[in-house]
Amino acid sequence: VQLQASGGGLVQAGGSLRLSCAASGGTLRNYFVGWFRQAPGKERAFVAALRWSGGHTYYADSVKGRFTISRENAEKTVYLQMNSLKPEDTAVYYCAAQSGLMQSSVSRRDLYHTWGQGTLVTVSS
Repeated sequence: VQLQASGGGLVQAGGSLRLSCAASGGTLRNYFVGWFRQAPGKERAFVAALRWSGGHTYYADSVKGRFTISRENAEKTVYLQMNSLKPEDTAVYYCAAQSGLMQSSVSRRDLYHTWGQGTLVTVSS
């Protein structure tokens, strides 16, 4: 499966954006799908993940209550709804997919082997 992330842009603080991660060459049915972000000069960090089977979701503390990860029924797209955006959310956002993860490991970027290209989110103050 290949992934393509989209939906980034420039938004004012307090605003919202919805990112999409679209799969091609297969479905996401048996995968964990994660969103990670990388701010300038920082390491790529976990944001949220979804286990397709059962729809379980996981979030970094920094985005809990503001971001929502969700899926669509055709098993090909995962969304990241981002509300109440802050300047510190500015980053390049990447989606990634991996099967067979343990729930305790969903935040580990080194375990994801399939990555989409990034989409830039810029939040102005």
